[in-house]
Amino acid sequence: MSANPNALSPIANPNTQTIRVAAIDIGTVTCRLMIADVTPQGVDVVERHTEIVNLGEGVDATGILAPQAMDRAIQTLTRYRSIMDRCGACRPIDTTVCMATSASRDAKNAPEFLDRLARLGISPDVIPGSKEAELSFRGASNSFRDQQLLFADIGGGSTELVFGMAKGTDLVAQVELARARSFDIGARRMTERFLQSDPPTPDQVAQARQWARETLAPFVGCGISAQRMIAVAGTATSVVAIRDRMEVYDPQKVHGSFVSRDDLERISQMLLSMTLKQRMEVVGLQPKRAVIIPAGLVILQAIVEAADLPGYTASESDILMGIVLDAVKTRRDAASAGSEVGVC
Repeated sequence: MSANPNALSPIANPNTQTIRVAAIDIGTVTCRLMIADVTPQGVDVVERHTEIVNLGEGVDATGILAPQAMDRAIQTLTRYRSIMDRCGACRPIDTTVCMATSASRDAKNAPEFLDRLARLGISPDVIPGSKEAELSFRGASNSFRDQQLLFADIGGGSTELVFGMAKGTDLVAQVELARARSFDIGARRMTERFLQSDPPTPDQVAQARQWARETLAPFVGCGISAQRMIAVAGTATSVVAIRDRMEVYDPQKVHGSFVSRDDLERISQMLLSMTLKQRMEVVGLQPKRAVIIPAGLVILQAIVEAADLPGYTASESDILMGIVLDAVKTRRDAASAGSEVGVC
């Protein structure tokens, strides 16, 4: 791997050359890595890893990243660095892009965390919510073209909502955003503010629902119609795995699966009534996600209800895919201009 992993090399023919991209997403709850080979025929995922590290634990109350949370993230990202080096030894990684989102945006001591990452050779771009929404929509909408979409990405610290459409037949679709916004309402943030009992009390759930509805409904009910709602991230995909009782998570079965409002309501009622220990034993639910899944479901239900849609379609293509596609677009633009440009 080159000394500057974020630098771009010129492309003689960007439409035919295979490009290997490494994308890292440092979120409030999860740290994720995707390494993909991109050709005009499509995206071939070489490596994909997700680890729940809860980087944003306590940030909503304290405004800082806890030392133990940073340690967990650094440990995971050190492992990701090793995976990238191993893959790069087989075939060089052309472009590495690392994005950090809500927890890193909010924490006063985020520079300390970024300095530790720099020592690993990882240089994240702490992106605003608007960029997070754009990249997430690009990743998800690429598989659902020429449809008016409502897109939802429920994270740990924030939720991104987009009305838009992806068009064209090129590998990287042309994206048109009609309306997009990032909200400081996420599954971990909501859990720490409202759902503190085990299980949450009816009054706590009611307060959480009210916050979600008052925050999100005005945007969703703005008068823009959607043919389909696409939802990404752990809450939306976990509902599919729980409904289908997946003892081993199968992303190919999850991707594109439709979840009705009735199924969402049934699973929400079940999990909100359970203790943490009981949720950790639910087939299809990753035990580390059991703490925040009730809040995620409250947010997801608020969006579906405000949109007055029959349900949502789960997508495995999210901000990681958006980062990969955006990196390819950036390389193409740079090659066309005859210049060498950094992605991050």
